[in-house]
Amino acid sequence: MAFDSDSANFILNDGDEEQNNLLIKYLQNQPPEVLARVAKSASSEIKQIISQNVQGLVGVLPSEAFNVQIMTDRENLAGLLASAMMTGYFLRKMEQRMELETSIFGDNSSSNPSGS
Repeated sequence: MAFDSDSANFILNDGDEEQNNLLIKYLQNQPPEVLARVAKSASSEIKQIISQNVQGLVGVLPSEAFNVQIMTDRENLAGLLASAMMTGYFLRKMEQRMELETSIFGDNSSSNPSGS
């Protein structure tokens, strides 16, 4: 799998993988406006967690003290982007669940996951 930055699409190199990956096909068929709207809907907390996750994966040095360059191939970059996307989807679903539980059970539901 590779990421085509010019068209912002994932391109799969393996024909079998392309046939089996419905999520990739679905994302490729979405208009840019939909993808932009989804990206904008992520809360600042989700964006911060994803940023920390990616920084942890690639390593981070303070930019004021270092001139950092990270090099990788397309496949590894695609894997990193896919990981960040899946983390974002998971975190958004958990955020929606938290909001639902808060609206149903009140603010103390997150401190008592069993609900009792």
